[in-house]
Amino acid sequence: MPMLDVYIPDGALQPEAEAALINRITEILIRHEGFDPADPAIRSVSWVFLHRPAAVYVGGAPADAPRYRVVPSVPEGQFGEKTRAGVVAEVTEAILDAEDGTWPRDPGRVWVFPTEIPEGHWGSGGRIRPLAAILARVSGDDPEQTRALASQRLAASRAEHAALP
Repeated sequence: MPMLDVYIPDGALQPEAEAALINRITEILIRHEGFDPADPAIRSVSWVFLHRPAAVYVGGAPADAPRYRVVPSVPEGQFGEKTRAGVVAEVTEAILDAEDGTWPRDPGRVWVFPTEIPEGHWGSGGRIRPLAAILARVSGDDPEQTRALASQRLAASRAEHAALP
């Protein structure tokens, strides 16, 4: 159920490569959230907003090669430290693979910002959706089971954040 903002400069990728990349990034995020990327219910709530900057500047001058920015947003509790690191690594590789050698393979041109939306701030359908409700909708599991899973994920996320220096 990720919400993705993907910034791909105009003309950076071939149209077929770009379409395949968007699908690959979607699948990476779904998998890292612990769901099946082939599940139509999960895919139906995994949206990508493609942003097309006409130009990207580095240090005040036009960039010499495309720069990419990906901001995957998920409800709080979906990304632990290892998950965030995996998302960053896999999305970066997917983008560089999509270029297919057109540009030097430089991971420094790809920035990925996995973002968790705090519990009580995820809105859809005109109202706030807590993690338990989101998990119940996409998994079809028993509401009591999804409440327990949501509580576990939120507690783990908050404990991880509290332990950060």
